[in-house]
Order: sequence, then structure tokens, then C-alpha cells
Amino acid sequence: MAEPVRPPGWRRGIAGVMADVWPPRGALAGGWPVIGWDAWPSFAAQLKSWARAEAGPGRLLPWVPIAFGAGIALYFSADHEPVLWVSAALACALCVGAALMRRHPLFPAAVMIAAAASGFAVATVKTARVSHPVLARTLYSASLSGFVEARDIRERSDRIVLRVTAMESQRSSVTLARVRLAVRKGTAPDVGSFVQLKARLLPPLAPVHPGSYDFARDMFFQGIGASGFVMGTITTVTPPQAAGLGLRYAAAMQGLRDAIDARIRARLDGDERAIATALLTGRRDAIAPDVNDAMFISGLGHVLSISGYHMAVVAGVAFFAIRALLALIPGLTISHPIKKWAAAAALVAAAFYLLLSGAEVATQRSFFMTAVVLIAVMVDRRAVTFRTLAVAAMIVLIAAPEALVHPSFQMSFAATLGLVALVQFGLPKLFATPDSSTTQRIALWGGRELSMLLLASLIAGLATTPYAAYHFHRITPYGLLANLAAMPVVSAVVMPAGLLGLLAAPFGLDGPWWTLMGWGIDWMIAVTRWVAALPGAVGRIPAFGVGPLIVASLGVILIGLLRTPLRWSGAVLLAAATMWAAATPLPDILISGDGRAVAVRGGDGRLHVMRTGKDVFVTREWLAADADARLPADPALGDGASCDEAGCVLPMADGRLVALTLRADALGDDCARAALIVARAAPSSCVAAVVDRARLQHQGALILLRRGKGFAVTPVRADGTDRPWWPAPADAGEYEATLTPRAPASRAQDATPPETEQGGED
Repeated sequence: MAEPVRPPGWRRGIAGVMADVWPPRGALAGGWPVIGWDAWPSFAAQLKSWARAEAGPGRLLPWVPIAFGAGIALYFSADHEPVLWVSAALACALCVGAALMRRHPLFPAAVMIAAAASGFAVATVKTARVSHPVLARTLYSASLSGFVEARDIRERSDRIVLRVTAMESQRSSVTLARVRLAVRKGTAPDVGSFVQLKARLLPPLAPVHPGSYDFARDMFFQGIGASGFVMGTITTVTPPQAAGLGLRYAAAMQGLRDAIDARIRARLDGDERAIATALLTGRRDAIAPDVNDAMFISGLGHVLSISGYHMAVVAGVAFFAIRALLALIPGLTISHPIKKWAAAAALVAAAFYLLLSGAEVATQRSFFMTAVVLIAVMVDRRAVTFRTLAVAAMIVLIAAPEALVHPSFQMSFAATLGLVALVQFGLPKLFATPDSSTTQRIALWGGRELSMLLLASLIAGLATTPYAAYHFHRITPYGLLANLAAMPVVSAVVMPAGLLGLLAAPFGLDGPWWTLMGWGIDWMIAVTRWVAALPGAVGRIPAFGVGPLIVASLGVILIGLLRTPLRWSGAVLLAAATMWAAATPLPDILISGDGRAVAVRGGDGRLHVMRTGKDVFVTREWLAADADARLPADPALGDGASCDEAGCVLPMADGRLVALTLRADALGDDCARAALIVARAAPSSCVAAVVDRARLQHQGALILLRRGKGFAVTPVRADGTDRPWWPAPADAGEYEATLTPRAPASRAQDATPPETEQGGED
């Protein structure tokens, strides 16, 4: 085979090329070389040579889904909903223009622009297609009737998704399409049943601080307009209309999952059963919190979310098992393509696993990736390539553009990109060894397997680090150790035993396989607990903005896709993103969206919290974003706060006071003493800077940074933002980006404070 053409300097890298194009013309007294300007043309020529190599035939296809995703990201950054027909018309026009420029030198740029516009338009169309009412205010009592579409078995309670057919409430005339409700443990009705109940409904949860995950957006694209909990009993009645085909399918799949869980429950219990059920059916809410936390701290949390690894194991086991069985028949191996038959059977097995596990976005991405690989085998094409990854990414983003902003999509594709790059570039060079004796080849095979496992774990872990740091505010220092200790057992014992248990269940011979699966899960749990208990196992990272994440993502993409030394520009971007993230200032004050919790950074550099309720979730998220290891129940969180029935007061690091005011009769003192007060409302004569309920309803949770005597404000929702998953109030106003205490001379004559409620819900 002829030696492939390589761009100049591909092996020696930038350092070697620089030595050629920038020779020293002389030296300073200390021996440092003097670089002349005449070297710039040579270096520029080298850059052009690398760029031409990167833009060669077939090299631009993996960049199309990246441009498509950039358009989707631009859509989600818009202040208000784009005009559908304008977005669609522009995308169509740009696609036609790109097709007409096929032989023009600017064709690649035209394709990227058209792809970005198409991503923007697809996201706009998807939002319009799933549009539905979203609850704006809490409903303390609502009568609901509808079909149960989904049921989750959780550790302390159960949860259902109700497709609403009728809804009555004294405070609202809106009828929601779907609601998600918590019910008492063991009382969740079967999927497909028609029920009547009363529930308290809450608006979808907005981000608890600027930059945190948007649960409201996630629920919107699931078709859910509110969450809440059931009050009283759930009555199952005869439906007024027949359930649709989709609901009957959901009921059948839920019955299959329940049957599998019952078979597993007969042999396993506790976390063994919960993890076994999670691996096979996707139901993972019943895992004990301490085990769940240990899984993610140790870096094995990806095992609980059905994704590329699980789909690859299922397809791989099916492929090799069926191919081995067919190979036992001599006539087939000679005259028939049993490899292609095995690939087709593996595709069917992967599709069944997709349906059984609930077909979440991460599972869909994994299935599409696996399907493309198996189809490539069936048509005699190379399976693991960047084109395969690009096709899978495009399928997922077209079907579910909202997946782009979900951490599972980002982490899955980052890890897969790193692994594909490893297969394409790293492994051929690493394992390019001459033939040797049989004994040496056997030893080399073992070394290769170990090296592949090490490299795969390392590359996947490094590629997903920026996303784990951004979304979960932590990294896993011992993730490589945990994966090396646990994943071979999961791959060789746990998953194969589970699959064999599924096959043996109809014949009543599945018991030993569940027991074997439980032994493997015990080992995995032991590894997670051991790794999670190691010193420094929790690598906490303070929250940072989306800017460093975008730069880091571009760095990961450049390192993964480029083949010339230009790829190391990605390392420069990663270093820049790291420094940018590290330079993010910590907030001085955090205010929850309902105004009932305020965190203030004290003189010790840590957050101290004033709360009027439990606020466990909000406090936990604030502490995680601050890289603080304390728990929400830690009494030290309230150190320094002075509280009574009228409210709380807490000093900042500079000694100025922040007040959380609950009663009108406390406003006078708080306005005079505090630099900032958080209250339902405050009189115009109040000297302190004021954050009132109206501002929080319009802007959501706030982060405040000290700026002299005032505060710079960063809201969850900037002024003018109006999206379908979080509609702007009808009376939305505009607020200054800086809060400044008023001068005493500006007091109005009428200092009578307005009435405020005493801590209750409005």
C-alpha cells in the first residue's frame, strides 16, 4: 500500500516546523535567539498548507453538525421567540444558495452558514410543534382528570405524568396538557389508567441561580406544563374515551418493565435490584441517595444512565453471539454473509433495548450511533469514523434540538468524539508493531487490551470534564481508577448476565443470571464506595459562565477533529477556558426566585443563609455552585444571622447589613440600617437598596456583586426575555443593572410602608 500523503510537519509538530521557518539570525548577550520578521511568510505558508489539508475532500462533513448545533444554541440564546416563517424561509434560501455554489471556492463557508440557519429553524419549528400552556402561578387546589402516561418508582415516593383531559380550579381557567405529580409511595396507578384526583400545582422550576440548569425548559419540551403533588386519594374510573395507540404502547412497555423488575426482585433487593433494573429498563429513581452520590463522585455515574456504553454492550453481545452460533453451521460460513446477518440481528436487539429503556435522548443518541455503525457493517463500509458520529449527531439534533443544551448530550458526544479520535489516530500508531512469535503476540494482545481500556477511560474522562464542571460543579479526580476497577466487571459480568436473564426469563431459567448480575453489582458498589471515600475524591469547582464552556467545547472539537498540528490550537483554547472559568468572581449575595432565601458571603469567605422555609434544594444548589462541601442542614450556614418573626439580618464581608424583611413593621428599621433589603415591597422613602417581589417575579433568582456602595445585578431572566417555557408577565417592567442605596435626603414625606404578608405564600 502506498504511503498516505501527509501535510508538511505533521510528525514533528509545531516545534519542529518553527525551528525551520524561524531560524535565529543572531543571539542576545544571554544567548536568546533573535527572530526576524522575514520568517513570517514561511510560517504563514505553513499555516495555509495545514489549512488546505484540513479542508480536503470529506473533511468538512463532521463540521456540519457543529454548525447545525451552533444555530440551535443561537436559538436558545434569543430574548424572545423568533418568527417561524422568517427562520424557515431564511434557512431554505441559504440551503438552496449553498447547493448552487457547489463548485465555488466559498462552498464550504456557504454550507456552514446554511447548516447554522437550518439548526436555528429546526429548533424554532420544534418549539412551535410542542407548544402548550405553562402554569404561571401556584394553584393550591386543582381537580384533574386524565390518563397516566408514565410512572416512576422512587426511593421515597412515586411519580406519575398525567395527560390532562379536564382541569378545574377557582384561580385559573387554563387547561394544561400534561402535569407531573408526586404521589405517596406505592399508590401510583398503572400506566394507561384513567384517573381523577386533586393536586397542588406549581409552575415549572426556573433556574435557582443565573447559569444553572433550566428545568422549566426541559419540562416544556416534554410537554409538561406544571409539577406538583396529589392531595387525597386517586380514583381510577372508566375513561370517557378510548386510549390512543401511543398510550396503549406505553402501557405495554411499562407492563414489560414491571415484569422484568418483578423477576429481578425475586432474587435481588435493595441497591442491587435498583441498579439491575436501571441498567435494563432505565428506571433509576429507587437507588439509595448515598449510593447514587458515590456513583457520581467516583466517576461511575455514567453507568446508571443508559447511553453509548450500554447500547454498545447490548449490540456487541448480540452480534458476537449470533455470529458465533451461525459459524457453527459450516455451510453458512462459506456461502452466506453471516457477519451481515449478525449485524442485522444486533440492530434489532439494540432497537428493542431502546424501547425497553424508555427511549430518552441519551439512549436515542446511543441507538442512532450504534445503528449507523451496524448499517456500515451491513454495507461493507468502515464503521467507526467521524462521519458515523456526524450522522448520529444530525439525527439526534433534528429529532430533538433541545438535546443540545442537555448535559447528557454534551458529555456523550464529547466522550464519543474523543474515543473516535483515539481509534482513528492514536491506536494505529500505538499498536503498529512488527510481527513476532506467537507468545509475544499473545502478550502484546493483553497489553493492547489494557492500554485500550486505560486510554479510553482517560480520553473519555478528559473530554467530559468541562461539562461536568459546568453542569455539576465537580470533577472526578479518581474517575480513571474507578473505571479501571469496575468497568471490566460491568462489561464482562453485569451486562451479559442481565441480557441472558432477559432471554431466560420466558422459560423460567433466569434466576441464576440475576444472582450473577447481583454479584457484579456488589463489586461495582464496593468500588464506588471505596473511591468516593478517598481523600480529595470530590473535586468541587465553583460555577462559571457559559462563555468558558463554549471556548472549551471548541477546544475539544479542534483536538478531536483536526489532523495537522493545528489541532494543538485546541489545547490553547482549553487553557484559555480554564483561566477564564477560574477568574469568575464568586457572588456576594444570592436571592432565590421567591424571595424566601438569601445567601450572603461573610467575612470568612463562605456563604451564610437566611431562610424562611426549608429550601433544601435551593440551598444545596447554591452550595454546590460555590464549591462548598457543607450540607443544607448544616447549622453553621446560619452563623451570623439575627432572625425573629419580622425577618433576618446578616452582615456582609465589609460589615454592611443585608435584611430579609417579612413584616411591614420591620421595614422602618431595616430601611435605615441595612444596605440591601429583600421584601415584598418597600416605601419610596427607604434608604437601602431594595429587591422586591415584583422584580423577582419578572427576573427570577438574582446574583449580586458588590460595586462600591452598590451592587451589580445578574438575573436569571434579563429584561425583555419572553420564551414559551417561561413567559414574561403581562406587566413586565425594566430594572437597572445596578442597585444603589438611596441618599437620606431623597426620603419622601410619606414613609408609611405598604402592607406585607407574614411569610405566607401569595
